[in-house]
Amino acid sequence: MQQGFWEKLKKPIMVLAPMANVTDAAFRQMFVGCGRPDVFWTEFVSVEGLLSRGKEKLLVDFWYTEEEHPIVAQIFGAKPEQFEKVAAMIQKLGFDGIDINMGCPDRGVEKQGAGAALIKNPGLAKEIIQATRRGAPNLPVSIKTRIGYSKNQINEWIPTLLEEGLAAPTLHLRTRNEMSDVAAHWELAHEIVALRDRHAPKTLLLGNGDLYTLDEAHKKIKKSEMDGAMIGRGIFGNPWFFSGYIPTTKERLVRMVKHTELFEKLFKSDHNKINGGIKNFDIMKKHFKAYVTGFDDAKELRILLMETKNAAEVRTLTEEFLKHIR
Repeated sequence: MQQGFWEKLKKPIMVLAPMANVTDAAFRQMFVGCGRPDVFWTEFVSVEGLLSRGKEKLLVDFWYTEEEHPIVAQIFGAKPEQFEKVAAMIQKLGFDGIDINMGCPDRGVEKQGAGAALIKNPGLAKEIIQATRRGAPNLPVSIKTRIGYSKNQINEWIPTLLEEGLAAPTLHLRTRNEMSDVAAHWELAHEIVALRDRHAPKTLLLGNGDLYTLDEAHKKIKKSEMDGAMIGRGIFGNPWFFSGYIPTTKERLVRMVKHTELFEKLFKSDHNKINGGIKNFDIMKKHFKAYVTGFDDAKELRILLMETKNAAEVRTLTEEFLKHIR
């Protein structure tokens, strides 16, 4: 088993979840400045796309800075030979690890036989893990998955994965069909830990689901005896999550402006031929909704921010708003 950087981390391990059109380079930089996780994750990227003519646009999702180490590249797909080639690419790019998405419920992803569809095809899942390891023999390989497809399958699915010597699988404690419509099944974590102890005691386990505060994450990890947690929705609008710091309204809004300006600089700069216009400015608007909440007149400010077209407009609106709060 190649554990790489994972064996050097102190428990409990707190990591940033990979989320499409969320955990890009600009977003991650906000955490570098406010309180970083133990491990960063990229957005998930298609292996097929990374081997196509349009790969330059997708490589933007693999941008990172030296401050973000250790950082894991997440990929998805359904063809082992493509994983082997892309894994070699990721190793060359200097990432610290590779994570394979085996839990995404998106219909487009599943139609390819990828994401959560791999829960129904354990043979192919094993081939993909093996191919990834062949492509990047120096990097630890992990996966992010769910506890089953339409029902609880931990007794079949988890041992299948553990047999492959994964460094640190992440378990979203819901089935694919449950999506996020029910509470995460943290009560099953002990069973998963017991399976790990039996089949692959050196493997680290990360739990995921319904973790909205750092304190809550620590409590769930301690009770479940997992090695750490991956935080998803809890980090929206809160780059301070991993530090435990509670920001003032002004601090949140100032950080939102910085986030917006960095996003524009990285992804919308006309002078940058590689990434000019690659990401739509509207992506930032989901972040505006998260930053601007829980204080007086937040709704009114959100409405105005939804109409903005660039970072300059966001700065002007925010600075005007800040003049009227204490």
